[in-house]
Formats: sequence, C-alpha cells, structure tokens
Amino acid sequence: MERLWAPWRRDFVVKGASAGEGDSAGCIFCALPGAADGPGNLILHRTPGAYVIMNKYPYSNGHLMVVPFRHTPDFTSLLPGEASEMILLAQRCVAVLRQRMNAHGFNVGFNLGKAAGAGIEEHVHLHVVPRWEGDHNMMTVLGGVRVIPEDLSRTYETLRPAFDSRG
Repeated sequence: MERLWAPWRRDFVVKGASAGEGDSAGCIFCALPGAADGPGNLILHRTPGAYVIMNKYPYSNGHLMVVPFRHTPDFTSLLPGEASEMILLAQRCVAVLRQRMNAHGFNVGFNLGKAAGAGIEEHVHLHVVPRWEGDHNMMTVLGGVRVIPEDLSRTYETLRPAFDSRG
C-alpha cells in the first residue's frame, strides 16, 4: 500500500506543529485551555497547574498528553509543583486507560527537542501511550503507518467519565 487516506492530518501539515520557541502567542497548548472542554478541544481533565488532553495525531488509540498550563519549552525549568502534578496526572492517565481501554502496557515520557521526536517543542508535555499485545501489526511494521481503530470523539466519550469521577 502506497497511500493511506488521512484527511484529518491536513491541519497538522498545513499549519505546522509549533510556534516559535519561548513564544506563547500561537502556542496550541496555551490556546486550547481557553475553549470549553469537550470533544472539540479534546481536554479530558484539568488541575490547577496542568491538564490532560488527547493527542489529535495519536500513536495509538487513547494516546494522551499531560501539559502544564505555564508555557515553557524547557523541561528543566518546570517548577517542582508542576513536575509533581504532571507525574500524578500521568499516573491517573495510566489508571484510566487500564480501566476504560484495557491497555496491556504503556509508553510514558517526554520528547525533548526536535532530535528526540518532539512535534511541539516550544511547550513541554508528557505523553502517555497505551499499548496492547500485538499492536504492531503489518500496517505499522511493513507500511510505516498507524491504524487507529476508533474515532477520537468516541475515545473521548469513553475516557471523559473516568476523569470526572475519582475512579
């Protein structure tokens, strides 16, 4: 297969993934919290210092990101409270994805800088990627494409209630 139709990627390609480093004007992670939560902005949960958002261009179904509200491109500039809150939210994400999506495992981490694979390097964020046994099928391995079996809005509706409750 040489082509996989993915029209939802057009905005990412045309608009680009990032604004200038250190510039919160135009930063998607600074702009999104201004909108009401819901499937339109994909924010699942907020705490005083950070929020959980679904990745619009996921590596796998349920790919979440934990983002501090404060704009900073530098991981080492996170304040201790921000870093702690992000880790606690990542733990919550793992628990919710385990409960709601029956994930078998997880990749959790930061992509710091373009060389490390950061798509949006001007605002630090933590990825929580659920994994399942055998999720590297022939499309991923041979075709070099990801297959996301569920629409983002449906995944949002699956995960949101678990963030609304404490379980």
